[in-house]
Amino acid sequence: MSVNLAKGQRISLAKADGGSLTVVRMGLGWQAAPRRGFLAKLTAREIDLDASAVLFAGGEPADVVFFQHLRSEDGSVRHTGDNLTGGAGQGGDDESILVDLERVSAHIDQIVFTVNSFTGQTFEQVQNAFCRLVDETTGEELARHTLTGGGPVTAQIMAKVHRTATGWDMQAIGVPADGRTFQDLMPAISAHL
Repeated sequence: MSVNLAKGQRISLAKADGGSLTVVRMGLGWQAAPRRGFLAKLTAREIDLDASAVLFAGGEPADVVFFQHLRSEDGSVRHTGDNLTGGAGQGGDDESILVDLERVSAHIDQIVFTVNSFTGQTFEQVQNAFCRLVDETTGEELARHTLTGGGPVTAQIMAKVHRTATGWDMQAIGVPADGRTFQDLMPAISAHL
């Protein structure tokens, strides 16, 4: 059963049977919003959204996984590859980041997921955009956060997973920001650690 996450909402990543999740996938999907008018086809551009995961230790960035660095140093976080055009948007993932929670280095206490428009279009020009958390072992969608309607901004700090005394929790952040890369978002991310 999937939870539609609202901004700031937290969910535990513990399984209902008392076990804990071992591998989760943060998926990102989107479509370009249809353009209207006579010149729409001539002026249309593909929209390249990028998913990134910034790993933190004690409030400081320790590693990052994104389209130019597809694997964390410890191998626990892996980006499946850059999608330059989107298109799934209805439920399938256009980009995915896999996190093996059991292999995340002990000093990493938070992983923040971001999405940004590398090509510079705003979220007003994107439809059916979402991020979701999936139990990679079973394929069950655990949580979904809708990104469509994000307004005249080019990025969003989507969510974070963070260590607790009993395992990992996820928190939907859903804060709009501006920037073409995760580096542009670092000042905004720090407010959510």
